[in-house]
Order: sequence, then C-alpha cells, then structure tokens
Amino acid sequence: MFKETPITNETETVIGPSVKVEGDFVTEGNVIVEGMICGTIKTSRNLKVGPKSKIFANVFAENALISGEIQGNVKVNDRLEITSTGKIFGDIKVGTLIVAAGSILTGKCQMGTAKEKSLKPDFSKQGKIDLKSELPANKELEKIENKPLKKK
Repeated sequence: MFKETPITNETETVIGPSVKVEGDFVTEGNVIVEGMICGTIKTSRNLKVGPKSKIFANVFAENALISGEIQGNVKVNDRLEITSTGKIFGDIKVGTLIVAAGSILTGKCQMGTAKEKSLKPDFSKQGKIDLKSELPANKELEKIENKPLKKK
C-alpha cells in the first residue's frame, strides 16, 4: 500500500491540517487527509489519514492507513491498517485488517473477500458426538479401573 510506493509521486489530493471539507468527496486517485472531513469520502485507490485528522464521514477506499480518528462506517476492498494512534468509531468491512496495539476500534467488523464470505460451513451434515465416550481421558480411566464408565 503506502509503504511500497512513494506517496509524493502518486498522491493526487492532500487535505491539509487547516482544511475542513463538508459534503461528498469523491476521487479516483490517492488521498492524504491531515485536516477534517464531514460527509462522505470515496476513492478507488489509497487513503491515508494523518494522526491529527478527524473524519466524520462514511469512508470507501481500495486501501487505507488510519492514524487519525474516523467517526463513521468504513469499507475498504483490500487492506485496512489502523496504527497505534488510529481510532475508528463505526462498522468496518474489509478484505484484510491490520490493527496495531493502542489503536481503538468500536463497531462491528466483517473481514474477507466476497468469495471468502460466500464460503460458509454447512453444519447440517455434522453428526452428533458423544463426548463422554470419545474423550481420551475417559478411555484411560476405563483401562485403569478395568470397568467401563456408565453411559447415559
């Protein structure tokens, strides 16, 4: 994401620390937020939220690196990284989630790709297991005592 490519060469939009954006913010390029946004943020590329920034918006991005605060729901198609100073107050849907110690995440979290989400276990075919007869400790007791345990 950001560590692999130089940000300065590919960053299309920078919202500086003194800037406040209200409304829907939509772009196709990389975005760095150091200021405040109220509304919605959508980018088809990377989003970087600086440690002093505050976002009161729903966020949509391909990848995101969060060091500041977001109050709103977050949907990241690929990789979301929350640093030790990052705070998210809202639900997240993400392909891959990386959470650093010290970060805050308050909300529901749904992880995985669309293909992975469609693969759900089928518990209807699972048979009933008798735990008393299957536990290795019970079988060892039977050997020691030379008598079978009573089964209900």
